[in-house]
Amino acid sequence: MQKTPEQIEQLKLQSRLTKRFHKACADYGLVANGDHILIGLSGGKDSLALVELLGKRAQIHVPRFKVTAVHVRVKERDYHSDLRYLEDFCARVRVPLVVRDTEIARKASSLEDAASGYSLEAKGKEKDPCFLCSWYRRKALFDVAQELGCNKIALGHHKDDLIETLLMNLVFQGSIATIPPLLQMEKMPIQMIRPLCLIEEKDLTRYAELSRYEKQVKLCPLEKASSRAEVKELVKQLEGLNPNVRDSIYGAMENIKEGYLPHRL
Repeated sequence: MQKTPEQIEQLKLQSRLTKRFHKACADYGLVANGDHILIGLSGGKDSLALVELLGKRAQIHVPRFKVTAVHVRVKERDYHSDLRYLEDFCARVRVPLVVRDTEIARKASSLEDAASGYSLEAKGKEKDPCFLCSWYRRKALFDVAQELGCNKIALGHHKDDLIETLLMNLVFQGSIATIPPLLQMEKMPIQMIRPLCLIEEKDLTRYAELSRYEKQVKLCPLEKASSRAEVKELVKQLEGLNPNVRDSIYGAMENIKEGYLPHRL
């Protein structure tokens, strides 16, 4: 049967995503033989694509590794996904799914947090709703990873996320840093990996449309009011100066010329 233009577009896009996914894994050493990788599955397009790509890659014999997805639900946040859909989606790509409920314990003592090994230097951020939500979701990921014996946690950050984080740190924090493709945690033998780091968000958005990914019931009400949303608009404006600005900014992170930067004596 002859394929429709939409099906052809989907296959071409799937090939491009897969190639960039494999390149990221090879360039940054994200997957190794014997790994057990826990995938953070929020239910959004990025995490669904990550489950699909890692699930299919795990079915190839070399390197041999296991994957498990975890969906964390925060009691205080109206941020829902269809659990039945997530279960069916994971089953199609042969990825086991764990569901974990958590809540934001606003009165948790700093001593308890430090003892748990998840201290994130939260001083001054205790009342930030985005920080609290992210902190407890991340803590739940670490808990499940340790329970299952996972040595890596995969998150769905894409190329735009890395670029926007770099610009946010530059503009608001006065530092040159981003979320790296591979990060070794200091307090536990777990690495954070981001296999979508070479894939642009627009490609993930289109692939989600073509693949009929089911959208979440409701997104976080604070998401569009964040500084990240403003920086996202800034990147779009920079595209007016250079259509390939994303490639330029990402390339700059791997082309740091320290001899041409200020150095204090």
